[in-house]
Amino acid sequence: MKDHPATPLTGYAPITDAESVKRAGAFHQVMTGRRTVREFSDRPVERAVVEKAILTAASAPSGANHQPWFFCVIESPEARARIRQAAEAEEREFYATKAPQEWLDALAPLGTDPDKGFLEVAPVLIAVFGQKRGGPRPGDAKKNYYVPESVGIATGFLIAALHHAGLATLTHTPAPMSFLAEICGRPDGEKPFLLLVAGHPAADATVPVAALDKKPLDAVAAWI
Repeated sequence: MKDHPATPLTGYAPITDAESVKRAGAFHQVMTGRRTVREFSDRPVERAVVEKAILTAASAPSGANHQPWFFCVIESPEARARIRQAAEAEEREFYATKAPQEWLDALAPLGTDPDKGFLEVAPVLIAVFGQKRGGPRPGDAKKNYYVPESVGIATGFLIAALHHAGLATLTHTPAPMSFLAEICGRPDGEKPFLLLVAGHPAADATVPVAALDKKPLDAVAAWI
């Protein structure tokens, strides 16, 4: 006997093992086509696509179901320019003084640098925040649990949803990211988690060959 209110489970209609394998393979094929993109088209994205992707992200599991995330979609050209200026300032310092040589050597095959022009070209910028306090209902101010883990899972959902909708994405994490909270007008109890750039890839977009090198199954999983 459950000692809390419950409702019947839905969304799991019985399927055959063969259909399950087929679905897993189809999703794998879709997601392994995902690439981190740094060259975007300025072609607009339908707002409904972004809204559905965010709602998908917001359906992710979270500590105590407190849903400790907030997604700020940045459309203003002025805000985008400020974000680029602040991000590039942090990146220039990172490449010049902060990053150890080992880290710079690891990044070299990917061709990254302090230039973040995509922040003003791509049509969708989503600043993802984690909330220290909140809860499942508006106005809640409870302590949130497993915030980085929960927000990380939700962000994964968001990336998958946008990719499934045919959009390319880039996760951008300048450090520190406090400027995002200021520009987005978010309260002190929220901490920037990352900035997600999304849109259609440019017609001449390329991908570093090094980015195609993915570990095989036996290097990332074990059955015991």
